[in-house]
Amino acid sequence: MASETYRLARSVEGRPLLGNAEGFVPLSAADYPADATTTDALAAAATGDLPPLASLPARPRPAEHVRFAAPFDPGKLWGIGLNYADHAADLDEIRPEEPASFMKPATTVTAPGGPIRLPPRDVSDRVTAEAELGVVIGRTCKGVDEADFADVVAGFVPVIDMTAEDILQRNPRFLTRAKSFDSFLVVGPWISAPASLDRLSETTVRTVINDEVIAENTLDRMLFSPPELVSFHSDVMTLEPGDLISTGTPGAGVIEGGDTVRAEVDGVGVLEANVVRES
Repeated sequence: MASETYRLARSVEGRPLLGNAEGFVPLSAADYPADATTTDALAAAATGDLPPLASLPARPRPAEHVRFAAPFDPGKLWGIGLNYADHAADLDEIRPEEPASFMKPATTVTAPGGPIRLPPRDVSDRVTAEAELGVVIGRTCKGVDEADFADVVAGFVPVIDMTAEDILQRNPRFLTRAKSFDSFLVVGPWISAPASLDRLSETTVRTVINDEVIAENTLDRMLFSPPELVSFHSDVMTLEPGDLISTGTPGAGVIEGGDTVRAEVDGVGVLEANVVRES
């Protein structure tokens, strides 16, 4: 696996991009065909086949000059509940003995910047937002050993996940509906590759609302690590490029129209989105 840290992204025009902290170039500048997609880049990231960026002829464009879309075409979207011991204790929930996972439809995904669209108040009057580390699958796989995590994962991505808490509180069986409103999953601005675990050894995840840190915790406080989550879910179903496992949050905060939400994942990226309320 290459030691260089890459960023895989996509512009709002749909152009796949390859970059690093210096900026981004079109994926086609890395000797990929003109019709290459982000899925091709995910597979290359998982196999360590991305080229050294310094060798490319194109001049990088700084990230602040790029308008980003969601960095990949979403496949299966898994969320993990109660995956930090401290968060489970805050909610007075029993620590799960297996990953407490749920799925969200692809229509929940929205681009960096948002907006996150809250439903009308007569549908939901209490929506919360939370920051998470996302794990993006790069290769089709089944029955993955934890030791093979880096061979099937393209990289990591910041995620903002939303929940209509008042709907969920009426009945825990309403979880899917509470999680599935359009724009209730912000992903981006890029995937950080490769997926080497040493990059996550001291990583902190923060939920920030209106510049106030609502919750933060380190990944070593997870009940189930990213390799455990990939292995567990690959035993349930075949995982494919573009599948996402959002690994849980250190804590959530209530959001309203006019707010700004930020997910900060050290060493991976910062994702921000504005909030609006639908009438």
